Amino acid sequence: MYRALFDLVLSRLDPERAHHLAFVVIRALPAVGLGGVARRFNGADTSLAVEALGHRFDSPFGVAAGFDKDGEGVLGLGALGFGHVEVGTITARPQPGNDKPRLFRLIPDRAVINRMGFNNHGAGAAADRLLKVRRARRRPVLGVNIGKSRVVAVEDATDDYLTSARALAPVADYLVVNVSSPNTPGLRGLQELELLSPLLSAVKEVAGQTPLLVKIAPDLTDEQVERIARLAVELGLAGIIATNTTISRDGLVTDPAVVEAAGAGGLSGAPLAARSLEVLRLIRAVVPPELCVISVGGVETAEDVQERLDAGATLVQGYTAFLYRGPLWARQINRGLLRLRRALVEA
Repeated sequence: MYRALFDLVLSRLDPERAHHLAFVVIRALPAVGLGGVARRFNGADTSLAVEALGHRFDSPFGVAAGFDKDGEGVLGLGALGFGHVEVGTITARPQPGNDKPRLFRLIPDRAVINRMGFNNHGAGAAADRLLKVRRARRRPVLGVNIGKSRVVAVEDATDDYLTSARALAPVADYLVVNVSSPNTPGLRGLQELELLSPLLSAVKEVAGQTPLLVKIAPDLTDEQVERIARLAVELGLAGIIATNTTISRDGLVTDPAVVEAAGAGGLSGAPLAARSLEVLRLIRAVVPPELCVISVGGVETAEDVQERLDAGATLVQGYTAFLYRGPLWARQINRGLLRLRRALVEA
């Protein structure tokens, strides 16, 4: 049914408008008293639960940052079956993001190009909202992803991140430093070790007991990935999220004119799957088993999620396939994981 709705209606709408319409429904689920019903229908079997970052995740599968920019749909997304929701990216200062249009579908590739630019209402507003979320009786694990405010110079980035960390670490189950979006000028340069090390050290100190992770780009070299992984261990971080969107356009089957018209931005979805899996394996090869590694990029099916878990991921996230699979996506993943595991036991 959703496939027909997407083909006939949603694919004809501006992608950002379609996202907002879907988000209205997601936010409404708990507001109109349907959260419990949806949770029973979509929730994961208890055998899928994962203990990580000091929390129990009902499912290893969660929503990546970018879907819920301001933490307005956490409870609704949890009711849809996601084991955790990572909100953001949130910046210290409110900002509108880049000019529209800034979100583009590449349907033949089951991919998306975005240059949203961290549009959000700022850390202060998010902290107030997420404090209420934390008080909810039933909720998914809550991650908070923070980034640099666009108006802040790169040399002043640490103080900007610290402002966000002070506001948001107390309301987060885990905190993520995003230094890998391609849509904020200069941000990816913070992945250089001489800049990244003092940044992460400072944020870790402010975050206190809240587990801290760093999110990296797929466009790093293998050597850079391994260096950052070792740095995360050296600094005592709780984990790494791999990966963000890519600036590469290699291997796309969408009409090149359509890709060119979309312009600059980060590519996500199926074309990212192979590199995301490679990066996961690189990281897991150099970090201890107890370090949490969250894999994201090109994940669409239960088989994809299980492949990441088998490759060493502690948890797995998705976003882009939500646009193509619809509101029952997490339910499909949870049911599929259970089926795969039962089949393995019976084999």
